[in-house]
Amino acid sequence: MARDRNPLPRRARVRGALTGFVAVLALGCVALAALPAASAADKPLGHDVSSHQKDVDWGSAKGLGASFVYVKATESTTYRNPYFGQQYDGARQAGLVRGAYHFALPDQASGQAQADFFVRHGGDWSDDGWTLPPAVDLEHNPYGKDAKDGGGKCYGLSPAAMTSWITGFSDEVQLLTGRRPVIYTTAGWWNDCTGHSKAFAAHHALWLARYADTPGPLPAGWSYWTFWQFQNGSGSLPGDQNLFNGSFGQLKRFAAGR
Repeated sequence: MARDRNPLPRRARVRGALTGFVAVLALGCVALAALPAASAADKPLGHDVSSHQKDVDWGSAKGLGASFVYVKATESTTYRNPYFGQQYDGARQAGLVRGAYHFALPDQASGQAQADFFVRHGGDWSDDGWTLPPAVDLEHNPYGKDAKDGGGKCYGLSPAAMTSWITGFSDEVQLLTGRRPVIYTTAGWWNDCTGHSKAFAAHHALWLARYADTPGPLPAGWSYWTFWQFQNGSGSLPGDQNLFNGSFGQLKRFAAGR
């Protein structure tokens, strides 16, 4: 997932249900060689962006085959993507289904507090069919030295504390928006940091990160993925490359909550 790396010290940075689809959809002018071999041509192509991509040329992205995009809105309870408006509104104007995501820092504030901040600053949802449900990015700590220190891979939280944090975030997002958040994660991070929790799969769509030709093993509890991030910043679209596990019509219905 694209993260915003600020040259300021860490303290300044911090302060400052879908079923598995099997459908066929041609991706037009998108070069299939750039897509995973296992499921290239039958799923809508999308991407995710953050401030790294700055002002995105959305007409070009649309022309290259983009159907949807997730845009980073916030991080912790202080950071806001300064390009969010251009990216989020520009994607919609170009005809992409778009949504917002929050980069979680569970060691900085409660799940509820981070969800409140996220929803207030771009993470809301509408049932218009063009707005994806809010998403939360759960992965290794980009600011921790390594997994052995207190703020490493799992942010110093036990599996029980991490699942409690996720529950707090999810409950608040649902209260404020009417949708459960999509969960972005890897199988390794999820299984290690939540203790193989299966408590979220029934009511949270999975956005899987795995840079390979196949999705591979899924995090505990999930039997299918809804989004798959298969390339990290090296594809034809700005940011990271993703697929949706269904047709474009199903993507629209998922966005609308139907």
